[in-house]
Amino acid sequence: MENIKSKVVVLTGATGGIGEAIARLLARHGAKLVLTGRKEDRLQALAGEIERDGGEAIFRTADVSSRQEIQEVAQAALQQYGRIDVLINNAGIMPNSLLNERKVDDWERMIDVNIKGVLYGIAAVLPAMREQQSGHIINVSSLMGHKVVPVTAVYSATKHAVRAITEGLRQEESAASRIRATNISPGMVATETAIGALPPEYQNVATPGSGLALSPDSVARAVAFAINEPDDAAVNEITLRPTLQEI
Repeated sequence: MENIKSKVVVLTGATGGIGEAIARLLARHGAKLVLTGRKEDRLQALAGEIERDGGEAIFRTADVSSRQEIQEVAQAALQQYGRIDVLINNAGIMPNSLLNERKVDDWERMIDVNIKGVLYGIAAVLPAMREQQSGHIINVSSLMGHKVVPVTAVYSATKHAVRAITEGLRQEESAASRIRATNISPGMVATETAIGALPPEYQNVATPGSGLALSPDSVARAVAFAINEPDDAAVNEITLRPTLQEI
């Protein structure tokens, strides 16, 4: 994991689950982390633990659906470290429901966080990456970005969009500015967000080790693999699912 060492990584959704696992793994391999999320107490605790373990991390609270707040996170990274090597757009929500339930507020929030949040992150870091003629943007999509099942129509739409954005970014920037783009699509992951979205009868089954839900650490290792590849190699798409997940 030598190619991770000393890279400046901006990570959204760092307050738990997949984001926290990514932060801890990259810190162990020497990355300089800029952590962001909405819960200041969790960010502060995570950054403190990373530093006590010999890593390096700063944090800024932000809601990814605010263009201004995400721009301020990018500015903080540049002010602290002078560059941004990696952006990981990990923040996301999934309040699933049937369309005929007409939970329009939930639809709008998913669009704001899952789509606009990714775009705002890209907009915030792209000028610096283009100037330094290097960078890596990793977008955490979902297996539901490849398919649709009942209750996931809007969530799946947002994650299909993330895949399209990632591919568009790859086509625009890989040759022009050597910016790599990676889409990561996990299946069921044992996090508060994912398990909480399941019907009650499944919530006790989808645990790490069951074969029905990935550990957040599995997703973190996929992220680390993509970052660690040499700069002349781009891992554009990773799909991973629990061994026993059929869909």
